[in-house]
Amino acid sequence: MSREEMRSLGYQVVDILVEHFESLRFKSVTHKCDRRILKELLRESLPEKGINSEVVLQQLQQDVFSNIMHLDHPRFFAFVPSPSNFIGVIADALSAGINVFAGTWLEAPGPTEVELVTIDWLRQLCGLPDTAGGLFVSGGSVANLTALAVARHVKLKDRIRDAIVYCSDQTHSSVERGLRVLGFDPTQIRKLPSDNRFRLTLPDLRREVTADRAAGMDPFCVIANAGTTNTGAVDPLPVLADFCREEGLWLHVDGAYGAAAVLCDKGRSLLEGLERVDSLSLDPHKWLFQPYEIGCVLIRNARQLRETFRTQPEYLKDVDRSEEEINFCDYGIQLTRGFRALKLWMSLKVFGIEAFRKAISWGIRLAELAEEALRKFPHWEIVTPAQMGIVTFRYVPASQSSVESDAINQRIVNEMMEDGFAMVSSTVLRGHIVLRMCTINPRTTEEDIHETIRRLGYIANRLSLQFGKRGVSG
Repeated sequence: MSREEMRSLGYQVVDILVEHFESLRFKSVTHKCDRRILKELLRESLPEKGINSEVVLQQLQQDVFSNIMHLDHPRFFAFVPSPSNFIGVIADALSAGINVFAGTWLEAPGPTEVELVTIDWLRQLCGLPDTAGGLFVSGGSVANLTALAVARHVKLKDRIRDAIVYCSDQTHSSVERGLRVLGFDPTQIRKLPSDNRFRLTLPDLRREVTADRAAGMDPFCVIANAGTTNTGAVDPLPVLADFCREEGLWLHVDGAYGAAAVLCDKGRSLLEGLERVDSLSLDPHKWLFQPYEIGCVLIRNARQLRETFRTQPEYLKDVDRSEEEINFCDYGIQLTRGFRALKLWMSLKVFGIEAFRKAISWGIRLAELAEEALRKFPHWEIVTPAQMGIVTFRYVPASQSSVESDAINQRIVNEMMEDGFAMVSSTVLRGHIVLRMCTINPRTTEEDIHETIRRLGYIANRLSLQFGKRGVSG
């Protein structure tokens, strides 16, 4: 492409991005499209000859970007939102445009040092010692996988027969999937029941470890939560750290969602003990407001990452030249890796940590506001109070059975999705369907919260009347 063509296309792309940020609040949060329609729009033969880039860009806007759910929308309260920021977006564009290979020092000394600096900023925020380090990965799933691979190598020398790992029934599914990838059988995973606050309990953990050791098994790792996806629950990290030290167990904390809350006073109080973990996962594309994909894994002793993953193939002999030169390909599963650190580094420098601290505090406050609003209306039951930016609740009209209430709550989610004003999600707690709101977008307003709850109430009341007339089958 000529210079003029590149500039023209670039300006068009920037205009699309600016328009997205400016108009997002006024767009529908949700959009559902039938697969058959999308196949008609997008299924075509492999192009033999190219067409004008403006035509392709127009198709992208009309047929692709118009068929997504906006996870960065200020009224997207489902799952865990990803409210990115424009600096991070521009950083991703720069990284892709310059085409940085961030796998080795030889090829990217500048980007490598930026990643080291940014990782160290996160280490300091989490209170880990100077020996700690890590790297950026795609997200919490790979961060958990990476940490558990290190635990397996350090504690078991990679011999996993009879090894046992412990977690609660609230642990994220990525942990179980990661353990499966690492060769563990489901029978080697002790998924313990959580308490009435949905936390892992020390008495249950102690009992299981004792029983497994008596049976000749090899307990080696405890996985704790720092902000569960379901309820925002934080396991009792100080007592778990004490127990793991006494028993010689590795303590991994899945903080993909909640660990970043350590930036603010309320989050720091909830996350007491985070500084004592052996490994930690956290996702900057969640509560640090970065575009997908950027997760992070931190290891208390960074050398253990290198001991776990480093190999020396002959085609990389030119890379390994000095102990001072860090090659991130030796610290994880990727050789080819992009410059993920750039967007977080740029965002922290441009906005400053104070802005992030305020944004996280606002997210925590919004969940509390949602709880306060729900308590003012009849038939809404708070299942778990607002914590770490998440509140769970349930519509329970007196005239309906629990089975009917479950059906109503699931229908509420479906109808909110059809409505498009806001998005909430459901989960199952203690055998019942509940609704949940995750309120971490700093662009969300108090009015967004109040109007969302008003609409939830309207839909719930209407469904309750319908179910009362027709029963669950209706």
